[in-house]
Amino acid sequence: MAVAALVLGVFFCVGITGILAVVFGNLALGQIDRSQGAQKGRGLAIAGIVLGWCGIALLAIPALVWFGYGISNL
Repeated sequence: MAVAALVLGVFFCVGITGILAVVFGNLALGQIDRSQGAQKGRGLAIAGIVLGWCGIALLAIPALVWFGYGISNL
């Protein structure tokens, strides 16, 4: 799950992958915490979450600009 979060976070510009990176990263962190040290990859999961949120922000800015432009042309 942590590796999936990182890979999806790296490809955040493809669309919904940023959201999926955040979801998989949080699921991975939960699994790692429940395993009590048996599973590794906490850093990968956190990196996936951070990249996912960056991707969401980078996609939200043009969406807000587009929405604002559309409202101003009414």
